[in-house]
This record gives sequence, structure tokens and C-alpha cells, in this order.
Amino acid sequence: MANTTPHVRLCFRLAMLALAFLFARAAWVEPIDRQALTSRHDPALTEFDAFAPLSVGNGGFAFTVGVTGLQTLSKEYAGAIPLGTLSQWGWHTIPAPEPYRLNDAVQWFDAGGDKKPYVSETKSAAARWLRANPHRLHLGRIGFVRSGGSPAAIQRGDVQSIHQKLDLWRGVIESRFQLDGQPVTVHTLCHPDLDLVAVRIESPLLADRSLGVAFEFPYGSDQWGPGMADWNSPDRHQTAIVHQTGSSLDLLRTLDRDHYAVRIAASPGGVVQREGPHRFVMTSSGGDTLEFVCAFAPELNENPLPSFARCLTACEEHWRRFWMEGGAIDFSGSRDPRAAELERRVVLSQYLTAIQCAASSPPQESGLTHNSWFGKFHLEMHWWHAAHFALWNRTALLEKSLGWYRDILPAARETARAQGYAGARWPKMTSLDGRESPSGVGVFLIWQQPHPIYYAELCYRAHPDRDTLERYRDVVFATADFMASYARWDEKTNRYVLGPPLIPAQECYPPASTFNPAFELAYWAWGLERAQLWRRRLGLDPDPEWRKVHDALSPLPEKDGLYVTTEATPVVFENADLRRDHPSLVAALGMLPQTGMVDPETMRSTLHAVFRDWNWESTWGWDYPMLAMTAARLDEPGLAVDALLMDTPKNHFLPNGHCYQRPNLPTYLPANGGLLAAVAMMAAGWDGAPSGNAPGFPSDGSWRVHYENLKPMP
Repeated sequence: MANTTPHVRLCFRLAMLALAFLFARAAWVEPIDRQALTSRHDPALTEFDAFAPLSVGNGGFAFTVGVTGLQTLSKEYAGAIPLGTLSQWGWHTIPAPEPYRLNDAVQWFDAGGDKKPYVSETKSAAARWLRANPHRLHLGRIGFVRSGGSPAAIQRGDVQSIHQKLDLWRGVIESRFQLDGQPVTVHTLCHPDLDLVAVRIESPLLADRSLGVAFEFPYGSDQWGPGMADWNSPDRHQTAIVHQTGSSLDLLRTLDRDHYAVRIAASPGGVVQREGPHRFVMTSSGGDTLEFVCAFAPELNENPLPSFARCLTACEEHWRRFWMEGGAIDFSGSRDPRAAELERRVVLSQYLTAIQCAASSPPQESGLTHNSWFGKFHLEMHWWHAAHFALWNRTALLEKSLGWYRDILPAARETARAQGYAGARWPKMTSLDGRESPSGVGVFLIWQQPHPIYYAELCYRAHPDRDTLERYRDVVFATADFMASYARWDEKTNRYVLGPPLIPAQECYPPASTFNPAFELAYWAWGLERAQLWRRRLGLDPDPEWRKVHDALSPLPEKDGLYVTTEATPVVFENADLRRDHPSLVAALGMLPQTGMVDPETMRSTLHAVFRDWNWESTWGWDYPMLAMTAARLDEPGLAVDALLMDTPKNHFLPNGHCYQRPNLPTYLPANGGLLAAVAMMAAGWDGAPSGNAPGFPSDGSWRVHYENLKPMP
């Protein structure tokens, strides 16, 4: 600029200032209007839809209602999404005809010359009982009934002029309808800290006592699937009144050796009367407004119950904090016509996982809406239910369930010891006590084993301090000890192999002959390396066994330039029967970061081969976010979005946000949690991601991605 005139220099400086101002303005973005973002996706109904019931809950307890705001039309919903009242603590065991033990279902499998016991026999009476018990319990049904001498049950056609909305920002369901030509308004909510339903009803039908509320209690059901209750065995359980006044009732429920308590309290004027061994009806002695709270608990509790008004205040404060303090992502302004639907799924999935997947134990795959697999939870799915909490700035919700792993550590150590392994082998299908369930598939899965290391790492990233390291060290180290011990040295090939017996995450391979699945090999490498990092953080020397196994693990199996699911059966892309179920081979670089075992270009070719020719009807809801994460890491953001929004039967999100899978699995929370993990990763990035905003979304202007409080994925 030495030879330029002052005028030219002045113009140049002004141009630079203007450019700087434009860049600064582009970098500055208005904060997301959290309430507007949330509320524009409030589920709303104007007609009966058996696949769109709504739920309120607090993470460990949920109450699902139909269009009346209560569970009035339970029979009409039973064939779609049933109306249940489920908790993390409510379980029931039908007495066994004789003392059954896991050893009664053991079969022996060869593992490199050693015989290992697996509880894989499923046809005996012992195995069937052990799978079905304990089962999660439907705690009770609350619904409208006609009273005042009318015997007629309320039918679906009696409920007219339906207007129902779930106010996500407040956590309250508002239901308006007409019954017998009269208006009824119902507000339904759940207390954030108590397993308590609070309800406010307004209707002229209350004043003449022609409308009441029935509280009914079933026996437990050992049937697989949504049924979750036996309403036809009144003599097999008891409902005892412990204390009663005109407007309140304390009940003790006893089912064989199990019991729980129910407390019901109505507003002044409410009257509760017994009408059967397990049925109580509440009516109003005057006025057109009735409020009540109904609390469920493992034991009797004499503490006074909060009023509806206090419950409402606590609920509104809780949900405002939830939406304001967690992550948020706004796609408004995007040109891609699918953006609004993705945003809807994201908002509703945050709500659903918060009310159903944030307890002190892992959730079942159908959450707390209805039962699947007898209400038991599957630990390989825990990642898909809850890992996203840490990425959405809600690590505390993930940590709620992690103490359970410490609780069952002795049982997991015993499982490993019985099979001749070190450390702790985590179960697959289990309940609160951590006991494995007999299965011809589940007991051979291993991809749940590294999960606790992943959870601990997510917690450390949120709280990188000594307390976090000490809190999870025993679980991390016991997990790594098992992983190193499980890997078997193969003298012929001078490497460590995984299995047999083994079934990979893609569950269509025989256990006795399957070994070296691609995804599990990569996860083993990541888990052992991360466990060593935890030792270094704690000032400990590396574990020599972990290092030896890590450094000599078998490479990922491949054939014809593509990764394959297992080394034992490398014909996945030649055999249509193997291109079904989970395409888990792509998770080796997607759900997982680069471990040094994956060639990106080989994985890219593999991902494209999966997209070209997979049996999508056989997939599951979490497969789509799994594919999206792989596409994002391979710098194919368009393919990542296509995966998330693929139009297939198993990727269909209902009006209430649930992801339908099949008639006996109409809700599937791993799909919701997986979606949140993938979207957070695509927006906030991952370790080693390209710089810039939202590296997992297309940068061609079709997507406007505005996010707050999201964390990068490892």
C-alpha cells in the first residue's frame, strides 16, 4: 500500500471494516427461542387414534392416556399402543412350581477346546419361567366411568368433539371432549420427583355425580408383549384398605410375594368408595370441578401428598428447566422439505426418552409405555436409549442408571467366573437383580460388554475430575478384564479372536461357528484402549494383558473390497439371507470413532453396498441413526440425512413421536435415543471432525442448522 494515495487507503480500510462487520454479523446468531421450538411440535389430536396415546412421566414412572386424558378406553387401545402405568421398580414374580435355577437352562459350547456354559436352553419349564419372571407390572388403571346408578360403560363412540394436546413446554396433557352432550376438560400430569399422577377434571357431569373416576388393579402377566396385565384373576391378588377418609385412600397391593402401595387423595368434595375387590370409584359431592392425585410406591408412606396445584407448579418448573438447560436444535429456514419432520422427531424424542429412559436402572426397549420381553431391559440397547443424554447436555440423566452397573457387579463377576473368564460379564436380557435370562440368542451377544466404558467416558468428558474416575473405575476395569480374558489366542494365525460361541449385533448367525465380527472387533479395540487411558488418568501403569490383546486383535474381516459382518461367514453381500436385520458392520466407524482398524474407503464402499441392497423391512429403528453416523464420519452428509429420514416401515414415527416396529412392538425407544445421538453428532461434530458448523449436514444451503448446548461425540 506504500504507493497508493490516501484516498485509496481510506477506501480500503472502510471496505475492510465493512467486511469485518458483515463477518461478525454472520457469526452472531440469535439465541434459539426454546419455547417456540418446543411448542410448535406439541402433539395434538382431534379424533380417536389408537396409535397416538400420550404419556406423562418422570424418567422412572410413566402414565399413558387415551383421548379422555385418562385410561378410559383401554380396550380400544389394547390392539395398538396400550394404556399402561409402569415404573422402574414395579415387578411381579409368579411363584414357580419348583425352585428353578439358571443351571437348569445351561447348555455347553466349545470355545477353542474349552467347554463354556451358556443359559441358552429355552424350551423347558424352567427356562420359560426364568425368562418370564420377574415381569414388569401394570400398577393400575385410572379411567372415567358413569356413576349415579348408570351401568353403561363408556364406549369410544360416546366421546365426541375431541381436542387433545400435550403441552411439551409444561409437561401437561389437556383433553377436551363431549360426553353425553356435556363438555369435559381434563388436565393430566406427572410429578417430577414422585411416581404420582395429578388430574384436574371440569364438567357439569361431576355436579350431579353422573361421572366418576375408577381406579382398578390387575394381577401380573407373564405373557410376552403389550398385554402386561391379567384382569381375569381377581382371586390371585389382594387390594387392602390400610387407611381411608372420605376423600383419601391408602391401599396395599399384594401379588404373591410382591407388594406395593397406592395413595389416592381428592380435592374437597371428592368421595372414594369401594365397588369391588380391586375397584374403587371417586365421585364429586358437589360442584363441577374435581382434582385428585394418585401416588404409587414400593412401600407404604404416610407423608402427605401434594395438591394438584403444587404438582402443576413442580411439573412446569421441571420441564422449563429441561428444555432451557439441555441441548436444542432448530432447522427452521432449511430448504429441504424434510427438515420440519426431522425437527419434530428430535423434539418428541427428547420428551419421550426423558420420561421413559432416565431412571436408576436401564429402560426396556418399549420404555414405560407397555411391556416387551416381559418388561425386562436389554443392555446392548442401553447405549441407544441413553448415550444421547450426555451429548444433549443432560449427562445427569445418563448417570442415573450407571450406579446399577456397580450394584450388579458381583453378579456379573460370577457370570464371568462360571465361564472361566476374568472380570465381569454383563448380562443381555435382565431385570433389577442383574440375572441373565435364558435365550438362544441373547446370551451369545458380546457388544454390550464395552458399553459401560463408553458411558464412563461420556461422563468424564462432562466432568473431567478425579471423582468421576473413582466413581466408575471398578466398572471400567472389570469390563476390560473380561474383554481381555474373552479374546482367545489362535496359535495358527498368531492373533486374538473373538468367539465362537458368539452372535454378533446382526443376530442372524449361528453361535457355535461364528467368530470375529467386524463391529465387535473394533469395539474391543476401542474399549481396551480407553480403559488404558483411564489407568493413565488415575496415575496407574498400563495393564499388560489389555495391551497384549489390543495389539494383536484380528483385523476386521473383509471380502472383495468390502467389510463383512463376520470372518466365519464372509458372504453377506453374496447371500440375500444375510442382508437382513441390523447392518451392524458399518458401526465400526460411525457409532465408534476411528480405532486404527478401519480403512475409511473400504467402509465407504461397504456403506454404499448396504444402501444399495439391504432388506429394510427386517431392520430395526436404531439402524437408521447408526447408518447416519457412519455416513457423517465418512463426509457424506447427504447420505446421513437420507439415512435418518429413510421411508421404511421400521423408521415410521407416529404422531406421539414413537417409532413403530410391528404389532407387538408398537413403541421402540432405541430408535428415539439413536436419532438424538446421531443428530447431536451431525450438528456438534465428533472428535476429529472437519471444522465448521454442523459437519454432518449438507453445506449446500439446503439445511440451516442452529444448535445450542450440544456436545461432540467421541
